[in-house]
Amino acid sequence: MKKILFHGSENIIQTPVFGKGALTNDYGRGFYCTESIELAKEWACSKNTNGYANQYEFDMKNMSVLNLNDEKYSILNWLAILTDNRTYWQKSSISEQAKKYLADNFLIDICSYDVIIGYRADDSYFSFAQDFVANTISLRQLDKAMRLGKLGEQVVLKSEKAFESLRYLDSFVADKDEYFAKKTIRDKEARKEYRMSKVQEADVNDIFMLDIMREGMTSEDKRLR
Repeated sequence: MKKILFHGSENIIQTPVFGKGALTNDYGRGFYCTESIELAKEWACSKNTNGYANQYEFDMKNMSVLNLNDEKYSILNWLAILTDNRTYWQKSSISEQAKKYLADNFLIDICSYDVIIGYRADDSYFSFAQDFVANTISLRQLDKAMRLGKLGEQVVLKSEKAFESLRYLDSFVADKDEYFAKKTIRDKEARKEYRMSKVQEADVNDIFMLDIMREGMTSEDKRLR
């Protein structure tokens, strides 16, 4: 199966280089793409500079794929990977204990996968994740928050094999005046909806991070679905 993918960048990238990229990205070092050209253009202009949505054909055949949005995983599996890679987190004692608990009980070993599919933790969405880890919002509120602002999925190429299956097609100009504004508006809308949802009273049956730790919940717990 072949997919058309886009990578937003300040530069035209005809040949992505395996082994480059920041270790502190959502899923560690890799080549981060999306199936949406519009989203790629927003990412390309994230620093308020003009950029490009680089287009590729990607052959998924024989790829080992971790799809974190598959029903067999919960949002806590995604969050555990995020806490393992992203470096800046709130420094409260609850947050530190929560990060360790997530790592011990929900972290998936991603080393053997060629491709990872999952949420992208843009600025606003990363703050939502931080609030949950700090026990400020419930699991239900986090799950709802991650669907605000039409975040979409990212497709991350992790292995040399995956890089070799990527074929450059074209590059499309992303104008900062249009796409930085779109990114800013989407982020503001997500934050506004999130603030509105936070003022609503939490349900008595909601599950918070402290509940998960106190009751020793793991990935198999049906209450987390």
